[in-house]
Amino acid sequence: MATHCALDRIALDELGAVRIAGADALSFLQGQLSNDVTRLGPEQALLAGYHNPQGRVIALLRLVWLADGELLAVLPRELAEPVAQRLAKYVLRAKVTVSDASQAWCISGLAEQGALEQAESVVLPRAQLPGAQAGAQRRRGERLMLTANGRGGRWLEIAPRTAQAAQPAAPCEAWRLLEVRAGTPQVYAATSAQFVAQMLNLDVLGAIAFDKGCYTGQEVIARAHYRGRVKRRAQRFCTAGALALAPGALGRLPDQRAFTVVEAARRPDGRCEFLAVTALPGEPLGAEAETGTAIVPAEPLELPYALPA
Repeated sequence: MATHCALDRIALDELGAVRIAGADALSFLQGQLSNDVTRLGPEQALLAGYHNPQGRVIALLRLVWLADGELLAVLPRELAEPVAQRLAKYVLRAKVTVSDASQAWCISGLAEQGALEQAESVVLPRAQLPGAQAGAQRRRGERLMLTANGRGGRWLEIAPRTAQAAQPAAPCEAWRLLEVRAGTPQVYAATSAQFVAQMLNLDVLGAIAFDKGCYTGQEVIARAHYRGRVKRRAQRFCTAGALALAPGALGRLPDQRAFTVVEAARRPDGRCEFLAVTALPGEPLGAEAETGTAIVPAEPLELPYALPA
């Protein structure tokens, strides 16, 4: 007898997609992104960074295998067109096309019931859901399902716009809160090209392949990996009182560490949980202690993974 799983559906209308298609799709992306895209396949999605020559993250892409020579990159909708245009400049003679496909796809988040307080539910046979392996992918009819992180319990559902689910869904704020608690960063227009890859913990999250060939920004990213400790990383916090924060917002913690918000979400009690890039505890503050940004009363929270010592 099949075991079923009750899931809360979350509308992710702020996410879009870039379509990369053609005989050279994989080899083209291999020279552009930080992960080893040759690992992509019908049962394997990947998280990868797209960087500028200074190693700063232009966008985070969740790469999904559609068919031989056809891939989809999921990212914030506001970045889909500029990223597609930027990638297209480097196609040259490669047999590949790059386009903003956001209008063609509907993206939802699914979380095991209990993670959210308000949402419409959907019940699926557990056998139709990918396992806990990071990036595991499974096709369900016209829909693609993939794990949102390596711990299971959350999935992304990617479906053609014509197959969009009819039932209502919880707002995207709920998903962002789960992402913050999972320590999963995101890059938006407000933070594009601000952070070097390791500042967003992409090395810890398996979004960088240090043994692959050259790609844009590789020299800076590799130098940070092999030659020294990264002193500023994404860390998790919660405000002491009701407060709204947004990606790109600047502030200082009570211990004077300056921070930049990466992702943030309001809790039901009005407080804000957020990921922010700031100095690791114990690192010298230097000039950042003199910044004029306001102090934000906030307490540190643990990440579900360990940062490199």
